[in-house]
Amino acid sequence: MSGRYRADMARTAWFSPLALLLVILGGAAGVAARAAIIVPFGPSAHPLVVPALTLAINLVGALLLGVVVGLLDDRHPLLRVALGTGVMGGFTTYSAFAVQSLTVSSASPAIGLVLIAVSLFGGVVAAVIGLGLGRRIADRPGEIEP
Repeated sequence: MSGRYRADMARTAWFSPLALLLVILGGAAGVAARAAIIVPFGPSAHPLVVPALTLAINLVGALLLGVVVGLLDDRHPLLRVALGTGVMGGFTTYSAFAVQSLTVSSASPAIGLVLIAVSLFGGVVAAVIGLGLGRRIADRPGEIEP
């Protein structure tokens, strides 16, 4: 490792206790919001209700994450990490998507494939739309994410 590389690493703070705290608090808020949406439906709901809610949460979360990234960019790194990594990371859920995709696919392969396709492609489309919206709000419509 060269001396210049070590010096650059020493100047770069790769860990921030404040950022970690903001991610934890934001994550708790995101998980609480997701639970507030899903928990009321409980086990008595139709078997597709919770996967549909998870899909909606993940699509909305991808859109909002795009807005956060487009709006804040690199101007407010602590707010971006709190809202993006924390709140949106806690609100959205890949693990539930994966398990529910397998469960739905085993009961109905066609519906399972639709759920997977809409989740994956819809999430990307929602993120792109959110990024564009965030950049427009920030009045930076043409900038590319660093």
